[in-house]
Amino acid sequence: MKKIVVLGGGYGGVVTTKHLAKLFKKDKDVEIQLIDKDPYHTLLTELHEVAANRAPEESIQIELKKIFAGQNVDVVLDYIDNIDFNSKELRSKKHTYKYDYLVIGTGCKPTFFGIPGAEEHAMTLWSYEDAVKLKIQVRRMFSEAAKETDPAIRKKKLSFVVVGAGFTGVELVGELAEFRDELCKEFYIDPSEVRLVVADMAPKILPILPDKLIDKAVKRLNKMNVEIVTNAKITGVTKSSVLLGEKELEAATIVWTAGVEGSDLVGKLDVQQEGRKRIVTNDKLQSVDHEDVYIVGDNIFYIPEGETRPVPQMVENAEQAGPIIAHNIHADVKGKPKKSYKPGFHGTMVCIGSRYGVANVGLPNKMFMVSGFFAMFCKHLINMYYLFTVAGFNKVWTYMMHEFFHVNNNRSFVGGHFAKRSPNFWLLPLRIFVGYKWLQEGLDKLPKVLKNPSDIFLIPAAPQAKGDAVSAASAAAEAVTSTVDAQAAASAVQSASTAVTALPVPDFITNTVNWFMNIFFYTSDGGYTGLASVFQTGMVFAEIIIGILLIAGLFTAVSSIVTVALGIMIWSSSMASSEMLWYMTAGVALIGGSGSMFGLDYYVLPWLKKQWRRIPLVRRWYLYTD
Repeated sequence: MKKIVVLGGGYGGVVTTKHLAKLFKKDKDVEIQLIDKDPYHTLLTELHEVAANRAPEESIQIELKKIFAGQNVDVVLDYIDNIDFNSKELRSKKHTYKYDYLVIGTGCKPTFFGIPGAEEHAMTLWSYEDAVKLKIQVRRMFSEAAKETDPAIRKKKLSFVVVGAGFTGVELVGELAEFRDELCKEFYIDPSEVRLVVADMAPKILPILPDKLIDKAVKRLNKMNVEIVTNAKITGVTKSSVLLGEKELEAATIVWTAGVEGSDLVGKLDVQQEGRKRIVTNDKLQSVDHEDVYIVGDNIFYIPEGETRPVPQMVENAEQAGPIIAHNIHADVKGKPKKSYKPGFHGTMVCIGSRYGVANVGLPNKMFMVSGFFAMFCKHLINMYYLFTVAGFNKVWTYMMHEFFHVNNNRSFVGGHFAKRSPNFWLLPLRIFVGYKWLQEGLDKLPKVLKNPSDIFLIPAAPQAKGDAVSAASAAAEAVTSTVDAQAAASAVQSASTAVTALPVPDFITNTVNWFMNIFFYTSDGGYTGLASVFQTGMVFAEIIIGILLIAGLFTAVSSIVTVALGIMIWSSSMASSEMLWYMTAGVALIGGSGSMFGLDYYVLPWLKKQWRRIPLVRRWYLYTD
C-alpha cells in the first residue's frame, strides 16, 4: 500500500489531488489523503468581493468533501504543526499521519516587512475569515459615523487606507469604492465625506502590468474617487493611522495587502528555502532535500531554464504545477519517466470594481492588452473554467448566479441586465392565459384528428399538389362564374379576402423544410405518408398537454421552451399567422420559471432535485444545482 498525503486545500493542493485521484482511480493499493485545517477550499482571488459585499460569503467556499465526492480521496480536517521527514510523518496535536509521498501546498500568509505596528493594528485580506471581518468593519464604521457628531472622529471613521497597490490591494479598493456608494445611501452620508486611499512603496501601482494598462487603472481609480499614493515610505502603523515618513494618514480602518511569505509551518521546516519562506525545488518540483516530497503553488521556489526569476506566486502556477506533480508521483509508483516543469503562463488580470478591469492575456510568447468589458469577460471565463475543473457544473452554476443573476445594485460587468429581480407572480396571469390558448387550440382540433387521422390539415400540401389545386380552383371558378349568379361570386371573393396571410419565411428555410417533408411526409403522388398522420396527431396532443402544464404550473420552463420551439416550427412551414409571434415572445418570458407561484413546480421541482442528487453518477459529476 502506497500512501500519498497532500497537505493544504488551496488551489495547488486541490488541483494536485484531483489529478492524483484520476491517475490512481483503478489502483486499490494507493491511498490518497488531503489534510487541511478548514473543511472548505477558499477562492482567494475572490475575497475582495465578499469583503465589499458584492458576493455572498458562501460564494468563495467549496466544501472539500463535495470536490472529492465519489473519488478515492480521504479528506481530513486537522492542523499540522510539524513534519518529520526522516520518519515520513506529519504530526498534529492529536494525530500522526504516515506518508510515502508528500505534497506540500500550505500556501502563504501576509508579511509585514518588520514595519512597526503593521501586524498589530492593520487588518488583512488573506482568508475567508479576513473577508467577513473586513465587511463587518466597514459597515460598522459607516453606522457609527452616521451617528457621530464630532467632525474629526467622523472623518476618521469614514477614512479607509489600503496598504499595498498590487492586485489584491487595487481589487479591494475598487470594490470598496462601489460598497461606499451603497453604504452612503443606506446611512445617508455624503460620498464626499468618505476617503479611500491605496498606498504603496513602489513608484507605480500594479507594477507587473504594462504601463498602458497601469494608466487605465489609475484613471479608473481616480474616476471612483480613490486617492493613489506611490513612492510612499511607510514607517509605521498605529491603531488609527499609517505613517508615511513624516506624514500621518489617519483612518479607523487600515488593510494590509503589501506582500506575502510562506506559512508558519513552512518557515520552520528543515528544508532549503529562498525568497520569503519558499521551498527550493528541482525541475520535477521535488524538494532538493527530499525526493519523496513535492512542492506546489505559492510554496515553490523554482527558476525555470532560461529565466532569471522564480515562478510567480499566482493561481496559474498552482494550476500548472499540480498535474506535473501528480504525473511524477504516478510515474514513480509505476516505474515510468518523470516530467520537468515547464510553465507557460497566459497573463494576468485585475478587476477594479464589478464593471471594469484590465488584463494582459494571451499565449506565453504573445500577450494582448484588454480593458473594460472584455477584461472582465476574460476574468469570469477563466474563473468558471477553474471551477468546472474543481466542482463541475454545480459550482459554475452557483458562480453564475452570484455574479450575473442574483446581484445587488447591478454590481456586475453586464450591469443589471441579467439580474433576476422580477417576482414570478407577475407572470402568473400570462402563464395561465398562454396555457388556456394552447389548450383551446388543441381541443378545437382534437375531434378532427379522432374522426379521421388521415385528414391532414396541420401540414401544408406538397408543392406539386398545390399547383394542381390552383389549376383546379381556376377551372372551377370559370365554371362557377358562367353558371352561378353574381351574388355567389361576390360571396366567394369576400371569403378569399378574409384568408389569413402567413408570416414570410426566407427561401433557404422554405427549401430546407420542403426537402425534409418530401422525405418524411409526402408520397410520390402528392399525398401524405402514415408518418404525417402520426405527426399531426402528436402536434394536437402536444398543444393540449402544454396548455394543461402551463395552467397547472408544472414543468413550466420546459413547456415554455416547447412553446417557442413549436412556434418556430410552425413558422418555418409557412403556416404561421402573426398571432404566432405572440406565442413565441410569451414563451420566452415564461422560461424563467413562473410555476413557482401558485403552481405545482413549487412542490414537484424540489422533490425531483432531491431524488436526482441521490443518483451516484449525478453526485460524481456534480450534475445538480444547490
